[in-house]
Amino acid sequence: MATIDRQQLDRIERRGWQLTVFSAVFVVVLAGGLATFMYPLVFVHPEGNKWTLRVAFFGFCALALLFLTYLFDQQRTFHQLKLQLLEELERNLTLQIQASDDLLKSMPDKNHFWDRLTMEFRRALSMQRNLSLVLVKTKVAAKSSQADQKAALSDAAKAMSRKLRPTDSIYHLSEDVFGIVLPETDTLNAKRVALRLQEELQPVRAKFGTSFDLTAHNYPSHVKSSHELEDIVKSMLPEKEEWEAPAEVSAV
Repeated sequence: MATIDRQQLDRIERRGWQLTVFSAVFVVVLAGGLATFMYPLVFVHPEGNKWTLRVAFFGFCALALLFLTYLFDQQRTFHQLKLQLLEELERNLTLQIQASDDLLKSMPDKNHFWDRLTMEFRRALSMQRNLSLVLVKTKVAAKSSQADQKAALSDAAKAMSRKLRPTDSIYHLSEDVFGIVLPETDTLNAKRVALRLQEELQPVRAKFGTSFDLTAHNYPSHVKSSHELEDIVKSMLPEKEEWEAPAEVSAV
C-alpha cells in the first residue's frame, strides 16, 4: 500500500498555493475592471435609482472580497490538514518501528541459540543423527528508512517461522543474521528447507528491496565437530559479538 510522504504533501500544497494565487489575481483583475466601469454609472452619472445601483456595486465588491477570503481560507485549511496528516504518519511510523522492534526483541537471541545448538549437537552425536543449521544473512537496501529496515527484518522472521516444523527453531543472532536449527535433518532436506524459505521471502524481497543469503550446514556431512559448526556461526556474526559463545559449545 502506497503511503504519502512529506515531499508529496509539500508538492501538493505548493501547487494549491499557486492555484490560489492565480485564482485571486484573476478575480481581482476581473472584479477591479468591472468595478472601474461601474463606478461612473453608480456615482458620477447615475441613471434611475442611485441607491439601488450603489447597493449592487457594494454588494458586488463584498462578494469579490468574500470569494478571495474563501480562497485563502481553503488553502489555510489544507495546510492544517497537511500538518495533521504528517502527525498521523509520524505516529504510525513510530508504531510500526516499535511493533517490528518488539517482534525482533521477543525472538530468542544468540544466548538461547548457543544453548539449543549445544543440546542438539550432543543429541545428534550420542544418537548418531543428523543436525542441520541454516544461517540467513540479510542485506537491506541502502536507501531504506529505519522503519523499512525494521519492517523487512520483522516480515522476514514471520515468513520464515511459518515454514518451520514444530521441532525447528529460529533465532535472531544479530541485527542482520538469523539462525535456524533443524534437528534430525540431513543435507538434502536442509537445502530443501533453505529453498522453501527463499520462496517464502520473495514478497519481502520485492516489497523492501532486501536480499537474503541462506546457507545450509550439516553434521556430519559438512562438519565433524562442534568447533567447526561454531566457527561457521561466528564468521556470520559481527566481530564484537562473535566470541560470546558459551564455553559448553566448545567443550563438546
